[in-house]
Amino acid sequence: MATEDDDRPRKEITHEIGQDLSLLSVEELTERVALLKTEIARLEEAAAKKRASRDAANSIFKS
Repeated sequence: MATEDDDRPRKEITHEIGQDLSLLSVEELTERVALLKTEIARLEEAAAKKRASRDAANSIFKS
């Protein structure tokens, strides 16, 4: 049986660095860890692409 809470749109998970964590549940903390791990992977991928692009440019201009 569905409750009224099931019909509400879920609040988007966000996290602010340095935020007080004492009021968050274990589930909320777990969701934030997953969110941040996904963001770290995205950042690492972007850095790798930029590094490859820079290295390619450097190899052309050093010739």
